[in-house]
Amino acid sequence: NRLALKAEGEIAKNKLEEARTELLWRKPIGIFWNTELGIRQDSGIEKSQSWLAMGVNGISPYWMELGATVYVAKDNRTALRAEATYDWRILQRVILQPSLEANLYGKTDVARNIGKGLSDIQAGMRLRYEVTRQFAPYIGIETTQQFGKTADLIKASGEKAQKTSAVAGIRFWF
Repeated sequence: NRLALKAEGEIAKNKLEEARTELLWRKPIGIFWNTELGIRQDSGIEKSQSWLAMGVNGISPYWMELGATVYVAKDNRTALRAEATYDWRILQRVILQPSLEANLYGKTDVARNIGKGLSDIQAGMRLRYEVTRQFAPYIGIETTQQFGKTADLIKASGEKAQKTSAVAGIRFWF
């Protein structure tokens, strides 16, 4: 049993555009797999929203890390996030990590530019340096492609449905 805190955000023009923070209780269901139960808080420019989170994550054969989480919010809003990552050890402390993530929503939310169905797919590559196993800064690049109604809403607001961005952060655990 352990408590996990996941936080991810996007800053543009010195403003927090969007952020997702999750607090999850992980319970093992096997040697390499955990169930997750907790809450997710979305915030940023748009109105914030809280979600109940339920999912599973773990390591598959060939050491690919997989995760799938279902979210439920008020007004019968639902979402599904599926993600996959793999660590390629280049040197003892240098790791290249490709990732793929998909988001699906059960209802259209015009205020947040989210359409029903497959909303977006995000692919990225991060290069991290493990100062210690518990502390590792990283840099990388990510590209996000919006689909369906989400892409229509994004384009209607004057933005592009596909964007590429540089990422930087710190991965840590204790």
